Amino acid sequence: MPQSNLQQFLNAEESGAINFRRPRQESVDPDITPMIDVTFLLLIFFLVASSMDVQSSAEIPEARYGTGIPQQECVILTVAERSGGRLPLVYLGDGKKGDPLPDDIEAQERLIGQAVAEGLRAGKSRVLIKAEKGVKNRDVTRIAAAASQLEGVRIYLG
Repeated sequence: MPQSNLQQFLNAEESGAINFRRPRQESVDPDITPMIDVTFLLLIFFLVASSMDVQSSAEIPEARYGTGIPQQECVILTVAERSGGRLPLVYLGDGKKGDPLPDDIEAQERLIGQAVAEGLRAGKSRVLIKAEKGVKNRDVTRIAAAASQLEGVRIYLG
């Protein structure tokens, strides 16, 4: 039979040691199920009561600090994604027109350098690299590095 707190205190006093510890009690975890239920009910209420306005459009202000560049003054390189994790297709010009550059990295870099040099001779000191969404950053960086080998070239990403 368990001893009461008073009996424990008296027994401890008789033995010469006083125990200041409280007897262990089981921790009581509050039941949060009703709170979760109310939260979900409120969520459902607001989803049903709100009206989705798909027709509205937001007017976006024009950029203050960025300016577009005229494409007639640029050497344009188009980088297209290729499936299977292979090197992307690189086209000299705007869009996927003509034949892409060869898959050899050194040949690509050489041909990109030649195209940029021809553009510089024609007065085009800007290179615009247009890459598709799935093209990896390392490929765009490699192409930008190949295009910036000549002095006085400015690289733009589009």
